[in-house]
Order: sequence, then C-alpha cells, then structure tokens
Amino acid sequence: MDEQSDGQTVDETGTNWAWGLRLEGLAASPRSSRHCVTMAEDLVLERCDLELEANGQDHHTADLCRERLVVRRGQPFRATLHFEGRNYESSVDKLTFSAVTGPAPSEEAGTKARFPLSDAVEEGAWTATVVDQQDSVLSLQFSTPAHAPIGLYRLSLEASTGYQGSSFVLGHFTLLFNCWCPADPVYLDSEEERREYVLTQQGFIYQGSAKFIKSIPWNFGQFEDGILDICLMLLDVNPKFLKDSGRDCSRRSNPVYVGRVVSGMVNCNDDQGVLLGRWDNNYGDGVSPMFWIGSVDILQRWKEGGCQRVKYGQCWVFAAVACTVLRCLGIPTRVVTNYNSAHDQNSNLLIEYFRNEFGEIEGDKSEMIWNFHCWVESWMTRPDLQPGYEGWQALDPTPQEKSEGTYCCGPVPVRAIKEGDLTTKYDAPFVFAEVNADVVDWIRQDDGSMHKSINRSLVVGLKISTKSVGRDEREDITHTYKYPEGSPEEREAFTRANHLNKLTEKEEKGVAMRIRVGQSMGVGNDFDVFAHITNDTGEDHACRLLLCARTVSYNGVLGPECGTKDLLDLTLEPFSGGVLQVEESVVCNTCLAQGRCQLRPPMMQRQHQEKSIPLRILYEKYRDCLTESNLIKVRGLLIEPATNSYLLAERDLYLENPEIKIRILGEPKQNRKLAAEVSLQNPLTVPLLGCIFTVEGAGLTEKQKAVEIPDPVEAGEVAKVRVDLMPRHVGLNKLVVNFESDKLKSVKGYRNVIIGPS
Repeated sequence: MDEQSDGQTVDETGTNWAWGLRLEGLAASPRSSRHCVTMAEDLVLERCDLELEANGQDHHTADLCRERLVVRRGQPFRATLHFEGRNYESSVDKLTFSAVTGPAPSEEAGTKARFPLSDAVEEGAWTATVVDQQDSVLSLQFSTPAHAPIGLYRLSLEASTGYQGSSFVLGHFTLLFNCWCPADPVYLDSEEERREYVLTQQGFIYQGSAKFIKSIPWNFGQFEDGILDICLMLLDVNPKFLKDSGRDCSRRSNPVYVGRVVSGMVNCNDDQGVLLGRWDNNYGDGVSPMFWIGSVDILQRWKEGGCQRVKYGQCWVFAAVACTVLRCLGIPTRVVTNYNSAHDQNSNLLIEYFRNEFGEIEGDKSEMIWNFHCWVESWMTRPDLQPGYEGWQALDPTPQEKSEGTYCCGPVPVRAIKEGDLTTKYDAPFVFAEVNADVVDWIRQDDGSMHKSINRSLVVGLKISTKSVGRDEREDITHTYKYPEGSPEEREAFTRANHLNKLTEKEEKGVAMRIRVGQSMGVGNDFDVFAHITNDTGEDHACRLLLCARTVSYNGVLGPECGTKDLLDLTLEPFSGGVLQVEESVVCNTCLAQGRCQLRPPMMQRQHQEKSIPLRILYEKYRDCLTESNLIKVRGLLIEPATNSYLLAERDLYLENPEIKIRILGEPKQNRKLAAEVSLQNPLTVPLLGCIFTVEGAGLTEKQKAVEIPDPVEAGEVAKVRVDLMPRHVGLNKLVVNFESDKLKSVKGYRNVIIGPS
C-alpha cells in the first residue's frame, strides 16, 4: 500500500498502466510546493474523503469498497474536500476536475473527461456540483455518464486563483456497469433479478443427464478480496488491449465488447487466458475440472502465477469463471446448461455417427453430442442489431471453434436462436446447432455398405436449465431457445434457418425400443437396466438384440465396457389388434343425484406386444473405469436381418454420489468464530484412502480450506472433519464442500448459513 499526500490509500495490485497512472498521480500531488502555494494564499487541499462506506452502500459495492472507491456508472457519488486555511470561494476560485482511464487517455476516445464545478447536473455527462459547504470543508457530488468506459480511473482537481494554480490527485476509483441505471445498456428492471444476477455470490450449475439432472453448488465469489483487480487485469492482458490499448479502453463502454473479450480470455487457447481445457481424464499435472467448487481459487492462481494458465477446466468451469468476471464488472449474468448439446463443426446442423455392425462409433469423433454443455447468458441491449434482440445474450467461453480468429463465442441474442435467425452477430449458427442439430446414425454392414438407423432416443437441446431467481431450485428455460416441438412457429424457425433435416417427415416404424431403469442408482451399487421393446405391427419380427453399457465422459467420449448382452434369436410377437381396459367405469353418486355428473366410460388403451430385456451392470465392472462425470451410456441395437433394418436406442445413466452432511456448530453471528462439522458415509464395500474435504464460501471463509483424513475410511464408516469459519457478511451465505478419495471423487455438498448481526 502507498499513502499519498492527499490522504488516499492506493491499492498497488493493479495493471502496468494503472501503476504508471498512480505514479503520475503521486508526482502531481503538491507535496513539495505546498509552502509557496500557501504563501500566495492559493487554495490548498489537505485531503479528499471519497466516502467509501456511504458510496459503497448507495452503489451496491460495499464489499468492494474496503480500500478503494468502486462505483457504478450513470449514478452520482459523493466526495468531501478538506482545505487548509481558507475554504473554496466561488467568486475567487475556479475548480476543474479530470477523470482519466487507460494508459493513453483522450477526450476523443471517451477515456478522459475535464469538467468544471457547475451549478447543475448535465444528463449523460461528467459533472461535479456542490452539495454542502461548511468552514473549510466542501461536499461534492460527481455524476458519470451511463455509457462511460468501465475500469480504473484517476480523479484530479485543478484549482486556480487568479493567475496562480495547483493540481491535486483526489484519488482513484473503479467504474462498473450499472444494471440499476435505466440509461445503462445492462439495465434490469427487476430488483430480485438484479440481486440474483449481479450481487449473489453463490449458485448452482446443472450436470448429470437430461433424465437425472444434478445440481452442483458453486462459489462465484465476485466480491471476494482482490477479485475485482484480477478481473481488470484480465481485461488488460487481452490481445485487443495489447494491440491498441487506447481503442480497447474506449470500447469498454460497450457490454457487448466486454462480454466478447471475457469469453475469449477465460480460455487460454490464443492469449494469456485463465484456464486450459482438458477432456482426456489425465489431470495429474494439474487439478481435475471436477474438483473445483468456486471461481476465486482459479482466478487467484492465475494472478499469482503471473497470468499463466490454470490446469484444468471443462465447460462448466469456463462458464462459472466467466460468470464471476462478468458479475464482478456489473453485467447481469447466469450459467445455463443444455442437455444433449451438439458440437457442429461444419455448420450443416447435422451430427452424423458412423457405427460398425455392433453399433459402436467409428472414425472421426470431432462432431459429438455432449451429454450436457454449459455456457453463460448476459443481459444487455443490442443497438447493433434489429429491435427485439435485447435481453439475454448467449456467451460461450469454452474453446470449441474460432470466431473472427479467436476462441470465443457470442454474445448472440437468445431470441435470435429461437427464431432461427442465423445471420445475427455473433456465432448464431453454432449456438443454434447446439440446441437444434439433427442426429443421423449410419450402420456399416458386412459388405461395407452403410445403412441408416432409426434413433428416436436422442433429441438435441433438452431441459435447458439455470438457477431460479432467489431460490435454490432449477428453472427450465428451454422455451426461450425453442418453440414447442411440432408447432407452426418451430417450422417457421427451421425454415428460416434452412434446417432441412428437421423439416423432413420422419419415417415411422411399428417397432420401438427405449432404455429404462429399474431403481435409483448409486456409486458402488449393482443395478439392472432394461431394453423395453414394443411391436405395433401385425407380424412376427425375428431380431437380434445387442445391449452394451460403457462408461462415458460428459462430452460423449466412451470408456470401457461394463456390461453386455447379445440375444441372437429374439422374436417379437405381432400386435393382436385388441384393446385393454385399464380403468373401471367411475361415477360420483353424490354428483349423479344432483344431476351434475354423468357416468364416465372406462379408459381404453391399445394393447401392445411388449418385451423387457434386462442387462445387469455390476460395480466390479465399472469401478475402475467410471469417470468423475459418474455417467454410463447404455446402448441397444435391434437388428432385423430379414428386412435389413436397424433400430438404435441409447440412454445416459447418472450414478449418484453419497450425501455430504454439514452441521453448523455455534451461533451464526457476524465476525464471530463459527465451526462446521462435515461428514460423509462410505457407501462402498472397500475402504477409502487419501480422503480430503475442501471447503469454501464467500463471506464465510477467508480462503479455501482443505482438511485431510490420514487413516482409511472403512466400508460403512463415516469420514468426519471440523472446519473453523469466520462469517463477514450478514444474511444468506453458502458453504460449499468437495470430497476426494482414491475410489470416490468430486462429491459435492453445500449448506445455507444465515448470519445474524453481531
């Protein structure tokens, strides 16, 4: 820290240009010339109070204002000037202020402003007005434009009396986007949404599978110590800044531009970005993506390592870090998960799988259906696009494809995706394919020819999810990306997108198959899955059924087999043509007596010919090959040799981890020590070795804490540790926990902790 002559404490953890800006500010202080200035009876500034506490409360930045002023643009803030000797006299003294940001500030670029003390606020301009004046104290109000570039500013004063003049550095402040200001492009009119998407430091990210959605707690921690400086540093090492710093700083007035920069800087594929992605399950020289429980540790590692990439991230980690950065800068942001998400490289809206005669995928696997994929949405207007495209914009920081030469994606209006408007900036075709691509399976036969298979089990773009506003529940937002299936609006969107595959009528067969599960499935259990086959035709079908279970990563990459069955001679009996009465006639005697009810006929249901074929999956078979995604893919291939037809069905199974239990010990009060007892019961039949609990929570722990258990945890025994907490924030906080061991990895848990005032 460096104490300036104006009494302002300056945080030295800035960027190179910011450090230079501060040095310039120090030189400008009238420390050495104060005596001669006083002799000339000039106006001399003793100190400036930027009123951190009051401004922090008004600007929803109290947690950021511990050492430096942080305010939101388009909203006034207060400062108090304390003069030596005499006070300011409007008839004698002329006060002119300047606010500058960036290494080469200029008025033309909007990164420098000079403005006099005035009588009234001018809308959309930098202004300073008098609020109060007593003795040698002058209270001022500063107003900033709602379209000013965000970033670190130096605020200076030039005071002139007659022909004499002096300059003073009043201090430094950081300017953020302002979703409370109607003139700001990120304005949100719902206070509940503003709190959720800008101020809330914890949340959930959804994983698992479309039929078993799993919520993972995450500590975003955007107001934790040092995170704002790291976010500003991230902007200052982006390639656009390094190429033309003046233009980059000027463009930071635009949330579309900032969002695009952040999307590119969270990954490190073509810059000094934060995270290195890895998907091969070999994370020995870094940290497994499944281990992380918050963004703070990742961003701190990046800064402390000199902006060297942090190993490793996958889609939800990229999305969560981007969410932290964007919320910290003031842009309303949320993490979303899309189930059965397509990675379409060639923009033909088609994912083709080429399989051998057993249904196993062969050849190029660059285009895949990911079990789930995460990105972020940020709220902003789009003056660069046609009306109607304001609101939520999709941004995807996971490095998949290049956009204008950089590994980034978006922002693209979610509304444009729904309407099939693929000409919209940025990267609409890629995001549209993620939620709408069609899937075609080709089976290679013995003679080398390819035969198209029917697969009704895989629909791209399901259960698009985000955390609900103000509640620890999932909100389904699929309807914001897609019209109802089969609706006229959906056909119009597909026509607009030239999605020919989706517009083609699907061939219907009389034989159908799907994969069902019999019970809930936990890690360590043996369980059954079933191929459920129905025959609605009037004929026998002599078939062969191949069932196969393999472990799978969330991005669709398959592991070893953990269960198989091959039925060479499976006969499907014909549909009998009859119907089945499944409900007796029902009548309400009371209503019938009053003439208000009539006899309801029994419900009739068409009777299918059904077969249910079980496949047993044993823990001993998947134990050593289950990835940290906890996913197993079950595939059924039904072959009818007589007609040379193939029917494919697949399902991803999520195996549940045991529950982490968290007990709070003591009375939760601000700035009073508290403890948490964290425990987990070993569900396996073998001991767990190398057990570690990792705990963190914004406002509850100063840093992430890890507690090791030195002894093995035997089968059925409980692993238990105690962690000390020091609550800083009154209100709702979340304690987030991760558990690791040799045979049970990336088990997550959380506990809401309500902290009362001390």
